[in-house]
Amino acid sequence: MECLVCKRELPRQMIADAEMVDDVLRPLLTVNTAGWEPGKPICRDCLSRFYRVHNQLVSAFPQFSEQELKILPTPMRLDSTDEYRGRGITIAFLDSGFYAHPDLTEPSNRILKYIDITGRTQSADLKKPRVSAWHGMMTSVVAAGNGRLSGGLYRGIASEANVVLVKVGRAARIAHEDIAKGLKWVITNRKRYNIRIVNVSCGGDREESYLTDELCQAAEEAVRCGIVVVAATGNAGFEENHRVIPPASAPAVISVGGLDDKNTLDHGQFDIYRSSYGPTIDGLQKPEVIAPGIWVAAPILPGTPTAEQAALYSKLEKAKDAELHEIIRQHAKVDEHLDHAVDLAPYLIRHIVWIKIRDNNVISDNYKHVDGTSFAAPIVSSIAAQMLEAAPLLKPHEIKYILIKTARRIPRIDTDKQGWGKVNPRAAVGAAIATQNGKRADQPKR
Repeated sequence: MECLVCKRELPRQMIADAEMVDDVLRPLLTVNTAGWEPGKPICRDCLSRFYRVHNQLVSAFPQFSEQELKILPTPMRLDSTDEYRGRGITIAFLDSGFYAHPDLTEPSNRILKYIDITGRTQSADLKKPRVSAWHGMMTSVVAAGNGRLSGGLYRGIASEANVVLVKVGRAARIAHEDIAKGLKWVITNRKRYNIRIVNVSCGGDREESYLTDELCQAAEEAVRCGIVVVAATGNAGFEENHRVIPPASAPAVISVGGLDDKNTLDHGQFDIYRSSYGPTIDGLQKPEVIAPGIWVAAPILPGTPTAEQAALYSKLEKAKDAELHEIIRQHAKVDEHLDHAVDLAPYLIRHIVWIKIRDNNVISDNYKHVDGTSFAAPIVSSIAAQMLEAAPLLKPHEIKYILIKTARRIPRIDTDKQGWGKVNPRAAVGAAIATQNGKRADQPKR
Protein backbone atom coordinates (compact mmCIF):
# COMPACT_ATOMS: atom_id res chain seq x y z
CA MET A 1 0.00 0.00 0.00
CA GLU A 2 1.10 3.58 -0.57
CA CYS A 3 1.37 5.96 2.38
CA LEU A 4 -0.30 9.14 1.16
CA VAL A 5 2.02 11.25 3.31
CA CYS A 6 5.52 10.03 2.42
CA LYS A 7 4.43 8.47 -0.90
CA ARG A 8 6.23 5.15 -0.23
CA GLU A 9 4.92 1.73 -1.18
CA LEU A 10 4.95 -0.30 2.05
CA PRO A 11 3.68 -3.67 3.28
CA ARG A 12 0.26 -3.64 4.95
CA GLN A 13 1.73 -4.15 8.42
CA MET A 14 3.55 -0.80 8.11
CA ILE A 15 0.27 1.08 7.56
CA ALA A 16 -1.37 2.51 10.68
CA ASP A 17 -4.93 1.55 11.60
CA ALA A 18 -7.44 4.37 11.07
CA GLU A 19 -8.26 4.61 14.80
CA MET A 20 -4.61 5.42 15.56
CA VAL A 21 -5.12 8.90 14.06
CA ASP A 22 -6.93 10.60 16.92
CA ASP A 23 -8.67 13.98 17.24
CA VAL A 24 -5.46 15.58 18.54
CA LEU A 25 -3.40 14.69 15.48
CA ARG A 26 -6.03 14.88 12.75
CA PRO A 27 -5.97 18.71 12.31
CA LEU A 28 -2.15 18.82 12.01
CA LEU A 29 -2.19 16.05 9.41
CA THR A 30 -5.02 17.63 7.44
CA VAL A 31 -3.28 21.03 7.23
CA ASN A 32 0.13 19.63 6.32
CA THR A 33 -0.74 16.81 3.94
CA ALA A 34 -2.57 17.71 0.75
CA GLY A 35 -2.98 14.10 -0.36
CA TRP A 36 -4.23 12.67 2.93
CA GLU A 37 -7.64 12.78 4.59
CA PRO A 38 -9.11 10.88 7.56
CA GLY A 39 -9.48 7.18 6.81
CA LYS A 40 -6.83 7.18 4.07
CA PRO A 41 -3.52 5.21 4.44
CA ILE A 42 -0.69 6.66 6.51
CA CYS A 43 2.36 4.66 7.56
CA ARG A 44 3.43 4.17 11.15
CA ASP A 45 6.66 6.11 10.58
CA CYS A 46 4.80 9.22 9.39
CA LEU A 47 2.28 8.90 12.23
CA SER A 48 5.10 8.81 14.78
CA ARG A 49 6.79 11.77 13.10
CA PHE A 50 3.65 13.90 13.29
CA TYR A 51 3.07 12.98 16.95
CA ARG A 52 6.62 14.12 17.76
CA VAL A 53 6.09 17.42 15.93
CA HIS A 54 2.74 17.98 17.63
CA ASN A 55 4.20 17.41 21.09
CA GLN A 56 7.08 19.78 20.46
CA LEU A 57 4.92 22.56 19.02
CA VAL A 58 2.18 22.43 21.64
CA SER A 59 4.19 21.60 24.75
CA ALA A 60 7.59 23.20 24.29
CA PHE A 61 6.96 26.14 21.98
CA PRO A 62 3.52 27.73 22.40
CA GLN A 63 4.93 30.97 20.87
CA PHE A 64 5.05 29.21 17.50
CA SER A 65 1.28 29.58 17.16
CA GLU A 66 1.57 33.37 17.60
CA GLN A 67 3.46 33.88 14.33
CA GLU A 68 1.66 35.18 11.28
CA LEU A 69 3.95 33.15 9.02
CA LYS A 70 4.80 29.93 10.80
CA ILE A 71 8.31 28.93 9.69
CA LEU A 72 9.12 25.37 10.74
CA PRO A 73 12.23 24.95 12.91
CA THR A 74 14.89 22.83 11.22
CA PRO A 75 14.88 19.93 13.74
CA MET A 76 11.12 19.56 13.33
CA ARG A 77 11.33 20.01 9.57
CA LEU A 78 13.68 17.02 9.31
CA ASP A 79 12.39 15.05 12.32
CA SER A 80 15.83 14.86 13.91
CA THR A 81 16.38 13.19 17.25
CA ASP A 82 16.79 15.44 20.31
CA GLU A 83 19.07 12.96 22.06
CA TYR A 84 22.18 13.98 20.10
CA ARG A 85 23.09 17.64 19.62
CA GLY A 86 26.76 17.51 18.59
CA ARG A 87 28.16 17.48 22.12
CA GLY A 88 31.94 17.23 22.17
CA ILE A 89 32.18 17.75 18.40
CA THR A 90 33.72 20.82 16.76
CA ILE A 91 32.54 22.10 13.40
CA ALA A 92 34.81 24.51 11.52
CA PHE A 93 33.11 27.03 9.22
CA LEU A 94 34.80 28.66 6.25
CA ASP A 95 33.03 31.83 5.17
CA SER A 96 33.33 35.53 4.32
CA GLY A 97 32.95 36.70 7.92
CA PHE A 98 31.31 35.98 11.25
CA TYR A 99 29.59 37.51 14.26
CA ALA A 100 29.55 36.24 17.84
CA HIS A 101 25.78 35.73 17.94
CA PRO A 102 24.11 34.99 21.30
CA ASP A 103 22.89 31.66 19.90
CA LEU A 104 26.56 30.62 19.89
CA THR A 105 27.87 32.48 22.93
CA GLU A 106 25.12 32.27 25.58
CA PRO A 107 24.82 30.89 28.18
CA SER A 108 28.35 29.64 27.41
CA ASN A 109 30.65 30.63 24.57
CA ARG A 110 31.06 27.71 22.15
CA ILE A 111 33.28 29.64 19.73
CA LEU A 112 36.66 28.00 20.35
CA LYS A 113 38.62 30.04 17.82
CA TYR A 114 38.26 32.81 15.27
CA ILE A 115 40.91 33.23 12.59
CA ASP A 116 41.08 35.51 9.56
CA ILE A 117 43.11 33.84 6.84
CA THR A 118 43.29 37.11 4.91
CA GLY A 119 44.86 38.87 7.91
CA ARG A 120 42.47 41.83 7.81
CA THR A 121 40.57 41.46 11.10
CA GLN A 122 41.11 40.51 14.73
CA SER A 123 39.01 38.56 17.23
CA ALA A 124 37.42 41.76 18.51
CA ASP A 125 35.75 42.18 15.12
CA LEU A 126 33.49 39.24 15.96
CA LYS A 127 31.41 41.69 18.01
CA LYS A 128 31.06 44.27 15.22
CA PRO A 129 28.03 44.04 12.90
CA ARG A 130 29.95 44.26 9.61
CA VAL A 131 28.31 43.51 6.26
CA SER A 132 30.79 40.69 5.71
CA ALA A 133 29.63 39.04 8.96
CA TRP A 134 26.09 38.27 7.75
CA HIS A 135 26.69 35.10 5.75
CA GLY A 136 29.02 33.24 8.10
CA MET A 137 26.94 34.22 11.12
CA MET A 138 23.89 32.65 9.52
CA THR A 139 25.60 29.45 8.33
CA SER A 140 27.20 28.78 11.72
CA VAL A 141 23.99 29.48 13.64
CA VAL A 142 21.86 27.42 11.24
CA ALA A 143 24.04 24.42 12.13
CA ALA A 144 25.00 25.01 15.75
CA GLY A 145 22.86 27.82 17.18
CA ASN A 146 20.92 26.98 20.34
CA GLY A 147 17.96 29.28 19.57
CA ARG A 148 18.80 31.49 22.55
CA LEU A 149 16.88 34.48 21.17
CA SER A 150 13.81 32.37 20.35
CA GLY A 151 13.50 30.45 23.59
CA GLY A 152 15.11 27.44 21.90
CA LEU A 153 12.57 27.28 19.06
CA TYR A 154 14.94 28.09 16.19
CA ARG A 155 17.95 26.03 17.19
CA GLY A 156 20.22 24.12 14.88
CA ILE A 157 20.35 20.33 14.88
CA ALA A 158 23.85 20.44 16.45
CA SER A 159 22.88 23.03 19.05
CA GLU A 160 25.55 21.99 21.56
CA ALA A 161 28.49 21.58 19.18
CA ASN A 162 31.56 23.78 19.44
CA VAL A 163 32.56 25.92 16.48
CA VAL A 164 35.73 27.28 14.93
CA LEU A 165 35.20 30.26 12.62
CA VAL A 166 37.61 30.72 9.72
CA LYS A 167 37.24 33.92 7.69
CA VAL A 168 38.43 33.31 4.14
CA GLY A 169 37.34 36.45 2.31
CA ARG A 170 35.04 39.44 2.09
CA ALA A 171 31.34 39.77 1.35
CA ALA A 172 32.09 40.84 -2.22
CA ARG A 173 34.53 38.08 -3.15
CA ILE A 174 36.13 34.95 -1.75
CA ALA A 175 39.29 33.88 -3.52
CA HIS A 176 39.85 30.28 -4.58
CA GLU A 177 43.27 30.23 -2.94
CA ASP A 178 42.00 31.66 0.37
CA ILE A 179 39.46 28.85 0.76
CA ALA A 180 42.31 26.40 0.22
CA LYS A 181 44.37 28.23 2.87
CA GLY A 182 41.42 27.97 5.24
CA LEU A 183 41.18 24.22 4.73
CA LYS A 184 44.91 23.83 5.30
CA TRP A 185 44.64 25.82 8.54
CA VAL A 186 41.84 23.48 9.67
CA ILE A 187 43.98 20.44 8.87
CA THR A 188 46.91 21.82 10.84
CA ASN A 189 44.79 22.73 13.87
CA ARG A 190 42.28 19.86 13.81
CA LYS A 191 43.62 18.08 16.89
CA ARG A 192 43.99 21.25 18.95
CA TYR A 193 40.28 22.07 18.60
CA ASN A 194 38.95 18.54 17.97
CA ILE A 195 37.66 19.58 14.54
CA ARG A 196 35.73 16.63 13.09
CA ILE A 197 33.72 18.50 10.45
CA VAL A 198 34.38 21.48 8.19
CA ASN A 199 31.52 23.29 6.51
CA VAL A 200 32.24 25.24 3.32
CA SER A 201 29.29 27.41 2.29
CA CYS A 202 31.31 29.25 -0.33
CA GLY A 203 32.79 28.18 -3.63
CA GLY A 204 35.91 28.83 -5.61
CA ASP A 205 36.06 31.19 -8.57
CA ARG A 206 36.80 28.70 -11.33
CA GLU A 207 36.05 25.21 -12.55
CA GLU A 208 39.02 22.84 -12.55
CA SER A 209 39.75 19.13 -12.30
CA TYR A 210 40.17 17.90 -8.76
CA LEU A 211 43.39 16.20 -9.91
CA THR A 212 45.11 19.57 -10.34
CA ASP A 213 43.02 22.04 -8.36
CA GLU A 214 44.63 23.25 -5.12
CA LEU A 215 41.28 23.74 -3.39
CA CYS A 216 39.98 20.26 -4.22
CA GLN A 217 43.28 18.75 -3.17
CA ALA A 218 43.07 20.54 0.18
CA ALA A 219 39.55 19.15 0.66
CA GLU A 220 40.71 15.63 -0.20
CA GLU A 221 43.62 15.97 2.23
CA ALA A 222 41.24 17.08 4.99
CA VAL A 223 39.16 13.93 4.50
CA ARG A 224 42.28 11.76 4.60
CA CYS A 225 43.13 13.44 7.92
CA GLY A 226 39.79 12.34 9.39
CA ILE A 227 37.71 15.48 8.81
CA VAL A 228 34.22 15.28 7.28
CA VAL A 229 34.08 17.96 4.56
CA VAL A 230 30.63 19.30 3.65
CA ALA A 231 30.21 21.83 0.84
CA ALA A 232 27.35 23.68 -0.83
CA THR A 233 26.90 22.98 -4.54
CA GLY A 234 25.80 26.52 -5.44
CA ASN A 235 22.56 28.04 -6.70
CA ALA A 236 22.75 27.89 -10.51
CA GLY A 237 20.33 25.03 -11.02
CA PHE A 238 17.95 27.00 -13.24
CA GLU A 239 20.76 28.29 -15.45
CA GLU A 240 22.19 26.65 -18.55
CA ASN A 241 25.60 26.40 -16.88
CA HIS A 242 24.68 24.70 -13.61
CA ARG A 243 28.23 23.57 -12.89
CA VAL A 244 29.45 22.44 -9.48
CA ILE A 245 32.79 24.06 -8.68
CA PRO A 246 35.47 23.36 -6.05
CA PRO A 247 35.46 22.30 -3.32
CA ALA A 248 32.00 20.71 -3.78
CA SER A 249 33.27 19.00 -6.93
CA ALA A 250 35.94 16.99 -5.05
CA PRO A 251 35.18 13.24 -4.84
CA ALA A 252 35.50 12.80 -1.07
CA VAL A 253 33.46 15.91 -0.22
CA ILE A 254 29.81 15.57 0.78
CA SER A 255 28.26 18.06 -1.64
CA VAL A 256 24.80 19.30 -0.72
CA GLY A 257 22.01 20.53 -2.95
CA GLY A 258 18.80 22.23 -1.89
CA LEU A 259 15.32 20.93 -1.10
CA ASP A 260 12.21 23.11 -1.27
CA ASP A 261 9.78 21.52 1.16
CA LYS A 262 7.31 24.43 0.72
CA ASN A 263 7.56 25.04 4.49
CA THR A 264 5.32 22.05 5.10
CA LEU A 265 5.58 18.53 6.46
CA ASP A 266 3.80 17.11 3.42
CA HIS A 267 6.27 15.01 1.41
CA GLY A 268 3.89 15.15 -1.53
CA GLN A 269 4.62 18.86 -2.01
CA PHE A 270 8.42 18.61 -1.87
CA ASP A 271 10.38 19.95 -4.81
CA ILE A 272 13.98 20.72 -5.73
CA TYR A 273 15.59 24.06 -4.97
CA ARG A 274 17.54 25.82 -7.76
CA SER A 275 20.83 24.23 -6.68
CA SER A 276 23.71 23.48 -9.01
CA TYR A 277 24.29 19.90 -10.05
CA GLY A 278 26.71 17.73 -12.01
CA PRO A 279 28.31 16.09 -13.76
CA THR A 280 31.51 17.87 -12.79
CA ILE A 281 34.40 18.54 -15.12
CA ASP A 282 35.76 15.13 -13.98
CA GLY A 283 32.47 13.35 -14.73
CA LEU A 284 31.42 13.01 -11.09
CA GLN A 285 27.72 13.25 -10.29
CA LYS A 286 26.98 15.90 -7.67
CA PRO A 287 25.29 16.51 -5.24
CA GLU A 288 25.19 13.39 -3.09
CA VAL A 289 22.27 14.56 -0.93
CA ILE A 290 19.85 17.46 -0.55
CA ALA A 291 18.68 19.34 2.55
CA PRO A 292 16.34 22.31 3.07
CA GLY A 293 17.63 25.16 0.92
CA ILE A 294 14.72 27.57 1.44
CA TRP A 295 12.45 28.53 4.35
CA VAL A 296 15.43 28.07 6.68
CA ALA A 297 15.30 30.07 9.93
CA ALA A 298 18.47 32.11 10.48
CA PRO A 299 19.49 34.99 12.75
CA ILE A 300 19.30 38.66 11.88
CA LEU A 301 22.59 40.48 12.45
CA PRO A 302 22.13 42.58 15.62
CA GLY A 303 22.87 46.29 15.45
CA THR A 304 21.90 46.70 11.80
CA PRO A 305 19.06 48.61 10.12
CA THR A 306 17.56 45.24 9.17
CA ALA A 307 17.43 44.25 12.84
CA GLU A 308 15.85 47.58 13.77
CA GLN A 309 13.20 47.21 11.08
CA ALA A 310 12.41 43.60 12.02
CA ALA A 311 11.96 44.65 15.66
CA LEU A 312 9.54 47.38 14.60
CA TYR A 313 7.51 45.06 12.35
CA SER A 314 7.25 42.49 15.13
CA LYS A 315 6.16 45.12 17.64
CA LEU A 316 3.51 46.50 15.32
CA GLU A 317 2.25 43.02 14.48
CA LYS A 318 1.53 42.34 18.17
CA ALA A 319 0.22 45.81 19.06
CA LYS A 320 -3.40 46.85 19.47
CA ASP A 321 -4.98 49.11 16.85
CA ALA A 322 -4.92 52.10 19.20
CA GLU A 323 -1.16 51.73 19.73
CA LEU A 324 -0.03 51.54 16.09
CA HIS A 325 0.29 55.26 15.34
CA GLU A 326 2.27 56.07 18.48
CA ILE A 327 4.67 53.14 17.95
CA ILE A 328 5.45 54.38 14.43
CA ARG A 329 6.07 57.92 15.74
CA GLN A 330 8.40 56.57 18.43
CA HIS A 331 10.39 54.74 15.75
CA ALA A 332 10.57 57.49 13.15
CA LYS A 333 13.08 57.01 10.31
CA VAL A 334 13.29 53.23 10.83
CA ASP A 335 11.05 52.60 7.81
CA GLU A 336 10.12 55.48 5.50
CA HIS A 337 7.00 53.74 4.18
CA LEU A 338 5.62 53.40 7.69
CA ASP A 339 6.55 57.03 8.41
CA HIS A 340 4.36 58.07 5.47
CA ALA A 341 1.58 55.74 6.65
CA VAL A 342 1.47 57.00 10.25
CA ASP A 343 -1.91 58.71 9.84
CA LEU A 344 -3.61 55.90 7.94
CA ALA A 345 -6.36 53.71 9.35
CA PRO A 346 -5.13 50.79 11.50
CA TYR A 347 -6.25 48.15 9.00
CA LEU A 348 -4.14 49.82 6.28
CA ILE A 349 -1.10 50.01 8.57
CA ARG A 350 -1.50 46.32 9.37
CA HIS A 351 -1.60 45.53 5.67
CA ILE A 352 1.66 47.44 5.11
CA VAL A 353 3.28 45.64 8.05
CA TRP A 354 2.15 42.28 6.68
CA ILE A 355 3.71 43.10 3.30
CA LYS A 356 6.94 44.20 5.01
CA ILE A 357 7.14 40.98 7.01
CA ARG A 358 6.48 38.88 3.93
CA ASP A 359 8.82 40.71 1.55
CA ASN A 360 11.68 40.87 4.07
CA ASN A 361 11.28 37.21 5.16
CA VAL A 362 10.88 38.28 8.79
CA ILE A 363 10.00 35.61 11.33
CA SER A 364 10.46 37.72 14.46
CA ASP A 365 12.60 40.59 15.72
CA ASN A 366 15.62 38.25 15.83
CA TYR A 367 15.15 35.81 12.94
CA LYS A 368 14.32 35.71 9.25
CA HIS A 369 14.04 32.87 6.77
CA VAL A 370 16.75 32.53 4.14
CA ASP A 371 17.47 30.44 1.07
CA GLY A 372 20.47 28.98 -0.73
CA THR A 373 22.55 25.83 -0.64
CA SER A 374 24.78 27.82 1.72
CA PHE A 375 22.24 26.87 4.38
CA ALA A 376 21.53 23.36 3.18
CA ALA A 377 25.21 22.46 3.72
CA PRO A 378 25.38 23.44 7.43
CA ILE A 379 22.23 21.42 8.07
CA VAL A 380 24.07 18.35 6.77
CA SER A 381 27.12 19.34 8.84
CA SER A 382 24.92 19.44 11.93
CA ILE A 383 23.59 15.95 11.18
CA ALA A 384 27.19 14.72 10.80
CA ALA A 385 27.89 16.19 14.27
CA GLN A 386 24.98 14.20 15.69
CA MET A 387 26.34 11.05 14.07
CA LEU A 388 29.84 11.61 15.45
CA GLU A 389 28.53 12.31 18.94
CA ALA A 390 26.61 9.04 18.79
CA ALA A 391 29.39 7.09 17.07
CA PRO A 392 32.75 8.89 17.47
CA LEU A 393 34.78 6.06 15.92
CA LEU A 394 33.32 6.56 12.45
CA LYS A 395 35.53 7.76 9.61
CA PRO A 396 34.56 10.47 7.09
CA HIS A 397 33.84 7.96 4.32
CA GLU A 398 31.52 6.06 6.69
CA ILE A 399 29.63 9.25 7.56
CA LYS A 400 29.22 9.98 3.85
CA TYR A 401 28.10 6.43 3.05
CA ILE A 402 25.51 6.42 5.85
CA LEU A 403 24.08 9.80 4.82
CA ILE A 404 23.70 8.48 1.28
CA LYS A 405 22.32 5.11 2.36
CA THR A 406 19.66 6.59 4.65
CA ALA A 407 18.59 9.45 2.34
CA ARG A 408 15.16 9.29 0.73
CA ARG A 409 14.63 10.19 -2.89
CA ILE A 410 11.89 12.67 -3.67
CA PRO A 411 9.42 11.40 -6.32
CA ARG A 412 9.24 13.23 -9.65
CA ILE A 413 12.64 14.94 -9.21
CA ASP A 414 15.48 14.02 -11.55
CA THR A 415 18.11 11.90 -9.85
CA ASP A 416 20.98 14.05 -11.12
CA LYS A 417 19.51 17.04 -9.26
CA GLN A 418 18.88 15.33 -5.91
CA GLY A 419 21.55 12.63 -5.76
CA TRP A 420 20.45 9.97 -3.28
CA GLY A 421 17.75 12.26 -1.93
CA LYS A 422 16.72 14.16 1.19
CA VAL A 423 18.81 13.60 4.30
CA ASN A 424 17.18 11.58 7.05
CA PRO A 425 18.84 12.52 10.37
CA ARG A 426 17.01 10.07 12.61
CA ALA A 427 17.86 7.12 10.36
CA ALA A 428 21.43 8.37 9.84
CA VAL A 429 22.12 8.51 13.59
CA GLY A 430 20.64 5.04 14.07
CA ALA A 431 22.77 3.64 11.24
CA ALA A 432 25.87 5.36 12.66
CA ILE A 433 25.36 3.69 16.03
CA ALA A 434 24.77 0.31 14.37
CA THR A 435 27.91 0.71 12.26
CA GLN A 436 30.06 1.55 15.26
CA ASN A 437 28.64 -1.34 17.26
CA GLY A 438 29.41 -3.62 14.34
CA LYS A 439 32.99 -2.39 14.20
CA ARG A 440 33.41 -3.06 17.91
CA ALA A 441 31.96 -6.53 17.54
CA ASP A 442 34.48 -7.28 14.78
CA GLN A 443 37.44 -6.32 16.96
CA PRO A 444 39.33 -9.33 18.39
CA LYS A 445 38.66 -9.94 22.08
CA ARG A 446 41.67 -9.67 24.39
